Amino acid sequence: MSGTKRTVLISGCSDGGLGAALAVAFHEAGLHVYATARNPDKMKGLASRGIETLALDVQSESSIKACVSRLSSLDILVNNAGATFLMPIVDVNIAEAKKIFDLNVWSHIAVTQAFTPLLLRSKGMIVNQTSVGGSTTIPFQAVYNASKAAMIMFSDTLRLELQPFGITVIDLRTAVIRTNLIRNMREEKKPSLPKGSIYEPAREVVEKALRQEQFDDAGMPAEKWSKLIVQDLMKKKPSPVIWRGESAWLTWFGTVLPFGTLDNFIKKLTGMDVVAQAVGK
Repeated sequence: MSGTKRTVLISGCSDGGLGAALAVAFHEAGLHVYATARNPDKMKGLASRGIETLALDVQSESSIKACVSRLSSLDILVNNAGATFLMPIVDVNIAEAKKIFDLNVWSHIAVTQAFTPLLLRSKGMIVNQTSVGGSTTIPFQAVYNASKAAMIMFSDTLRLELQPFGITVIDLRTAVIRTNLIRNMREEKKPSLPKGSIYEPAREVVEKALRQEQFDDAGMPAEKWSKLIVQDLMKKKPSPVIWRGESAWLTWFGTVLPFGTLDNFIKKLTGMDVVAQAVGK
């Protein structure tokens, strides 16, 4: 039982990810944490720390309902579950892209709706894990970034809609963090261009970008990021948008610069400048 402790439920808490890092940081801050994942066996590291783990498949109505029934109160809901997706737009498999939106957007809305009655009673907080990608144009990441941009708009609108009820809504505009997300993506999806792609002359460069090899040794440590996030959220009046992670400031700065100012920087970062030379030959 959580007793008189404030409670927080976090989705997508498999060991090694952002959700797990947040669960540890909240736990160390003295909150009662409900760490959730579709497969509880992937949260053994959290369970060994004394953190309560629950099964929650954010894309299953019955699983969401069952999880809600396990709680008698809730102060903070963190919608963190999600997946990445990279592919040039002209090569996107639309059926697969729709699955990304189902997970990164609609599942969060479903979970939010289900836990709203508890949050109304506590006048609690909803925290949505978005991304700096939702504010940045990055070649080959349109599907993922668009899903995050959609969640940014949902968050900002929800902030206004729930203000009369005393519920706070926060958008975590997260930048590059060192987790297992990219490694898992490579192992599970093995991203590669489809046969006949117009990017065939630059296949090697594009597939390197799809594997996000430029971020292999980059990123703020997840432990540092999560502690900063918890400090931000525990403030009396937290900012409605929290920018954290490596180079988060650069992305924020880009949002106030004239349109396209960072294009050349982004092209070099993703190898798009080399791609342009290869396909133009």
